[in-house]
Amino acid sequence: QVQLVESGGGLVQAGGSLRLSCAASGRTFGNSAMGWFRQAPGKEREFVAVISWSSIRTKYTDSVKGRFTISRDNAKNTGYLQMNSLKPEDTAVYYCAADPVYSTTDWRPTYWGQGTQVTVSS
Repeated sequence: QVQLVESGGGLVQAGGSLRLSCAASGRTFGNSAMGWFRQAPGKEREFVAVISWSSIRTKYTDSVKGRFTISRDNAKNTGYLQMNSLKPEDTAVYYCAADPVYSTTDWRPTYWGQGTQVTVSS
């Protein structure tokens, strides 16, 4: 079992930056892939990024490549999403997720956080 709690969301102007954190509890976080999804109003939840347990492998959705960076610190049981050059279309609720399996195709994590709101004003 892994419990996930996101923090770091907020309101930012376009072009600004935010760093989301995902605090995990549970003995298996260090062996799990961790990632981020987001859901904008009226839209389906979409994949943003995923990182393997070792941090060696990462994958991003095309719309955030070069702007977002996913990372993790297993010693602190925490994952991060650094978001730079934010755009209004990045506005969404961002969810942290984890699963023992890492996948770059149709990743379907088992564990989810409650989400944190990110709003980017134009």
